[in-house]
Amino acid sequence: MHYVGIDLHKKSITLCVVNQQRTVIAQKTLLCVEPEKILSFCQQYAPFQAVVEATASYEWLWERLQPVADRLVLAHPKKLRVIAESTRKSDRLDAKVLAEFLALDMIPPAYRPTRRERQHRVLVRQRDYLRKRSASARNKIRRILSNYNADREDLFQKAGLKYLAGVNVSPADRLALRQLLGLWRFIGKQRLSLDKALAAFAKQAPSREAEARAVLGTIPGVGVVTIDIVLSELGDITRFRSTKRVASCAGLVPGLRESAGHTKELSITKEGSRLLRWALVEAAWRVVQRSQRWQKIYESLRQRRGKKKAIVAIARRLLGVMVALLRTGQPYHSAHDTRRTEATPG
Repeated sequence: MHYVGIDLHKKSITLCVVNQQRTVIAQKTLLCVEPEKILSFCQQYAPFQAVVEATASYEWLWERLQPVADRLVLAHPKKLRVIAESTRKSDRLDAKVLAEFLALDMIPPAYRPTRRERQHRVLVRQRDYLRKRSASARNKIRRILSNYNADREDLFQKAGLKYLAGVNVSPADRLALRQLLGLWRFIGKQRLSLDKALAAFAKQAPSREAEARAVLGTIPGVGVVTIDIVLSELGDITRFRSTKRVASCAGLVPGLRESAGHTKELSITKEGSRLLRWALVEAAWRVVQRSQRWQKIYESLRQRRGKKKAIVAIARRLLGVMVALLRTGQPYHSAHDTRRTEATPG
């Protein structure tokens, strides 16, 4: 058996082949635009196993190698610290280390979403991209109007838009406002189109996903947007061994600093999915507003830790409730309001 370590970049790919004794058999750098040469190089050393890090562009390579490799491993880049922290860093060295670790069966694996999960994630992240672009256009319009002391709260409602058309501004600002308003309206149409696509996607959900959507929808303040984000970003909930691992995926666990035998809790790590973390915090604000019990928990935390840390703690507790519902398949009920989970400082 041969073991192929692959250091993949946007334009080039470096491969290193070792045997069971971790002796280097071959090394080569090829261009990504030459996939047939990459495939041919690997097939020379069949039977072989291969490993590649979970970068943003590995999927095309995975699809090429999967039919011919005895085993493919997706490496977790942050857990493979021997490469991340190497002082002698090069493409050839990285590929060699990957190959050696694969031969020793010591590669920390990363989760590879299913095809449906990948498609779901694309749609959900595109919707979030459009949300941000829409907000940016609106903010720029308000910024221009603030120079004339002409901003108003209902600016993007029917009366506000009519008012906007008659505001006395300079010709340059009028052109900018016209383009920004056109952009905002265009993005709005795209968001409606994407919402329809996501609704159709949800209707085609397999039974397990449909059940997950249903149980999450029983939580007060958790709507379709939050459900889409949670399911697309987390994927298969059974891959997590504990709720703490799920919270870590959302970056809602506190960092730790150890010194002289003392351990100090820091702010949350903010690692993992930024979109998931944002959705949970937004949902936490809504659940606090809609549930008296959640509001009491929030107020208790706020008095001791402040507003920001309190809402992050609520977000983590809410995630713990979501995990419990997804694992049991049971709908939400008021007893979950006081479910005991670790509070997380913000």
